[in-house]
Amino acid sequence: MTELDARRQVLYWRLLARIFDGGEEQPALESASMATVQAAGLPAALLDPSVAVDTVVQRFPELAAEFEGLMVPPEDEAPTGEAQVRRAALVSKVLLNVFATGSGNVSATQLAQWQSDAGWFEKAMGCEPGQLRSRPGAAGELAGVLAGVEGDLVKRMQLREVLADPKLAKQLTPSMSLIEQLLRDKDNLSGVALANAKALIRRFVDEVAEVLRTQVQQTSTGTLDRSVPPKRVYRNLDLERTIWKNLTNWNPEDERLYVDKLFYRQTAKRTTPARLIVVVDQSGSMVDAMVNCTILASIFAGLPKVDVHLIAYDTRALDLTPWVQDPFEVLLRTNLGGGTDGTVALDLARPKVADPRNTVLVWISDFYESQDQAVFNGLQAVHRSGAKLIPVGSVNSGGQASVNPWFRQKLKDQGTPVISGHIRKLVTELKNFLA
Repeated sequence: MTELDARRQVLYWRLLARIFDGGEEQPALESASMATVQAAGLPAALLDPSVAVDTVVQRFPELAAEFEGLMVPPEDEAPTGEAQVRRAALVSKVLLNVFATGSGNVSATQLAQWQSDAGWFEKAMGCEPGQLRSRPGAAGELAGVLAGVEGDLVKRMQLREVLADPKLAKQLTPSMSLIEQLLRDKDNLSGVALANAKALIRRFVDEVAEVLRTQVQQTSTGTLDRSVPPKRVYRNLDLERTIWKNLTNWNPEDERLYVDKLFYRQTAKRTTPARLIVVVDQSGSMVDAMVNCTILASIFAGLPKVDVHLIAYDTRALDLTPWVQDPFEVLLRTNLGGGTDGTVALDLARPKVADPRNTVLVWISDFYESQDQAVFNGLQAVHRSGAKLIPVGSVNSGGQASVNPWFRQKLKDQGTPVISGHIRKLVTELKNFLA
């Protein structure tokens, strides 16, 4: 190992120690890192996690260009020698400020600094500030990690303090953890704080809806209805079939094919009106499901000839069908948390199963119920009626879920296994039923 390699590794060992050892200083690594930074002609402020990247750039403007695109793989040759050590120092600064957030209470000023540093991290990745954090579930794992760090910071501070400041609230990145905090605290907000909270929820709903709507549209539905005569227009003309059926009219003398009958392609699709009943457990462990499925239900409600009903429950059930096309309004009417009693949701859902063969019941829960047998008996009765039952244990972006093993086995035995995975699985199941 060369001296330059050793100096570069010292910086990275210090970074790892700071992030994974709770921010505690290792004297040997600190002194060695300081010597490395000074030898590279860089400011000592790069080693101070309390100094924002913005502050470093303001004091040393020549570093701004080096931070931008810092972690983008080079198109030509990678840096070597002193340039490699210099790059390690700058990378360490960005990563330390973004991912070594410590513990304890967080002030509004600290959150604002983190958001600024996160913007520099995104620039280093070759993105615009806020780009990685602005599309929940659509920008890969890194976006989820950033959203998680920000969500943790939000939890450690007085959220109402941030919401009361329009400038600071506007800088918040909508994420699932932030939306959960807003939904839990919405009844305690008023005035400017409530308006800012609603704006954040609306932004998140719109962003997730865009992603889910694309997934719904990418799955085709409908089967050709042979009972409907094809429209006799040119765009539906089946040229190959027309030639084949008229081959007997071929005249070899003048080498012409005389057509006495035209054939057209079938294009009409049979669309059977379907009733979709979505029941969502709104207890504290199912926040992702509540948000995602509320938005998904609104998308299906916008499809032609699909009758969507939405029910949320904990120990009480709430019929949210009148607002199903507006997920924002639905979420404002939910009350996250509390116990779980699916029997109250069954009482609302069963009367809606008027035409079982044309009905699908999507039941979204972790199935940790206060009345296990009673809820299972109710779901079993729906299944036996001829309605399609789709039990769902997870509809988040990651697919992780903890499902009551007793319920999982009972539902599997009756031929309706619990779906646990990415929300795309639920989209596919629903589109298959509607086809």
